[in-house]
Amino acid sequence: MTLPAPAAPFTVHLITLDPGHFHASLVQKFMYPDVSPIVHVYAPPGPDLQEHLKRIESFNSRADDPTHWQEEVYAKPDFLERMVRDKAGNAVVIAGNNARKTEYIDRSIRAGFNVLADKPMAITPTEFDLLREAFKRAAAEKVLLYDIMTERHEITTILQRELARMPELFGTLERGTPDEPAVEMESVHHFLKEVAGKPLIRPAWSFDVRQQGEAIPDVGTHLVDLVQWECFPEKALDWRKDIRVSAARRWATRLTREQFQRVTGLADYPAFLKQQVTPDGALDIFENGEASYTVRGIHAKVTALWRFEPPAGGKDTHYSRLRGTRATLTIQQGAPENSQPTLRIESHGSATLAEFERKVRAAVTKLSAKYPGVDVKSKDESWEIVVPEKYNVGHEAHFSQVTEDYLHYLEEGKLPEWEVPDMLAKYYTTTQAYRLSHGQKATGR
Repeated sequence: MTLPAPAAPFTVHLITLDPGHFHASLVQKFMYPDVSPIVHVYAPPGPDLQEHLKRIESFNSRADDPTHWQEEVYAKPDFLERMVRDKAGNAVVIAGNNARKTEYIDRSIRAGFNVLADKPMAITPTEFDLLREAFKRAAAEKVLLYDIMTERHEITTILQRELARMPELFGTLERGTPDEPAVEMESVHHFLKEVAGKPLIRPAWSFDVRQQGEAIPDVGTHLVDLVQWECFPEKALDWRKDIRVSAARRWATRLTREQFQRVTGLADYPAFLKQQVTPDGALDIFENGEASYTVRGIHAKVTALWRFEPPAGGKDTHYSRLRGTRATLTIQQGAPENSQPTLRIESHGSATLAEFERKVRAAVTKLSAKYPGVDVKSKDESWEIVVPEKYNVGHEAHFSQVTEDYLHYLEEGKLPEWEVPDMLAKYYTTTQAYRLSHGQKATGR
C-alpha cells in the first residue's frame, strides 16, 4: 500500500496585532496555499477585537467558498509584549488604530517579524523618522516591511498606467504648474458604508484624527502612492531630493449626533472627542485635505474628502487625471459613470482626429493582448476604455491580491528594489503635508 505524500508544511504563519480596522479581516477573506489556517491574534480586550473576530467568523460560515481560519486569541493588556515573547508566527498583519501603528511596526521588526501593514504606516513627521529606522532595521534583519496599497489593483488604474507608458499615444508627462498640475488625484470616502455585505460599525477613535490620521496622511496615502506608481513606474525615488511639498491644507466634515450614533452604535461622544464638538452638538472631523507638491519636477495635486454617506446607489469614488504632451488620461467615477471607474482618453496634441483614432486603437490592441476583452468606444469627443466585467473584482478582493503579492515577496526573500525607496518617498510626502497643513514649515533633507 502506498501512503499519500505528506502535505507540505505551511511556510507563513500569520499574527494579527491589535486589529482595530476592518482591513485586518479583509486580508483573511480568502485562504492562501502556503499560509497556515491558524492565526494568532494579540490585542487588548474590547469591541475592536470582537468586531474583527465576528468578521472572520462570517468568512468561515458563508455558504460560498467558506474559509477555515482558526483564531488563537490573546487579549490582555500586555498583548504586545506577549506577541514579541511568544513568536507564534513569522508575519504580522497590522491594521488598526494609527496612533500606535508606527510603534507596532518598529517593535515587530525589532523582534524579527515580517510585517504587512495597512496604510498609513506613519501620520506625523516624527513617526516618519521612526519608520525610516524601521526600514533600516528590516534590511539588517532580512525581514520584509510592506504596506497594503490596494488601489494598484483597480483595473482602470492599471490601464491608465499602461497607456501612460505608450509614448506614441500619451507622449511624455507634462511638467505642469502649481495652478495647472500635470497630475491630479482625488478620492471621496464615506463614513457610512457596507463591508462584506453588512453595515460597517466604526470605532469612535476613528473620528479622532490624532488616532486615525487626517485626510492626506491617512487615505491620501493611496493617492500619493498612485502618483508615484503610475508616473514613475518601477523607479526608485529619493525622498531627500525628488520630493518638494509646497502647500497643504485641511478642513472638517461635520457630523450630527444622530449620524455619529448611526455609524458607531454609541449613544454619546466619548470624552476624547469632546473638544471636536461644536456649540450645536455636532462633531467636526478634520478628514478633508489637499496637498500640492512636485516629484522630480512634475507638479501633482492630491485631494482626499470624507462625507457621511454616498448618494443613493453611490459609493466611494476615485478621480485621476494625467496630462501628457499628446493625450490626457482621466478616470472618473460619478453619477454619469453609474459609480463605476471609467477611463477616457482625450487628444492633447496636434494630431488630427483620424490620426489620433489610429493611435488609440493601436494602443488598445496592445492592452487587449495583456488584458483580453479590453476595448474602446467613442464618447463625447473622447475615447472610453471598455472593461469586461470579469476585471471588476471589487475593493475587498484587492486585499487578497496585495496579500498574494506580499506572499510572493516572502518566498523570494526580497521586495522589488524600488519599493522601499518609494514607500519612504510616499510617507515623506504625506507627513510633510501634515506639517504644512498645521502651519509649520516643510523640512528639507
